[in-house]
Amino acid sequence: MLNAVLVMLVVGGLMGLVLGVASIVFHVEIDNRIDQVISMLPGINCGGCGYAGCKGMAEALVSQDTNTVSLCKPSKMDAKIKIAEYLNSTPGPDGKVLNVKP
Repeated sequence: MLNAVLVMLVVGGLMGLVLGVASIVFHVEIDNRIDQVISMLPGINCGGCGYAGCKGMAEALVSQDTNTVSLCKPSKMDAKIKIAEYLNSTPGPDGKVLNVKP
């Protein structure tokens, strides 16, 4: 019985070590502009823009898959202008600003 407990402690410790190293090696830098753009979008998640909801639209804008906010039909023009101004003035983790049209 003592052997089984020791084996489980060693296996658990090794797995914890492997997971800790993996979390450092496979760390992904997250662009905070996506969350900010999601909060500026209407939040209807209608998919009218051609993306899977407002999160998909925000990710497409930040990753430059699209460069126009006008794809979002339910969003008002002042919100579109605000999103474009934010993305055109706020640099990402790589230090680059985007060229987005309202």
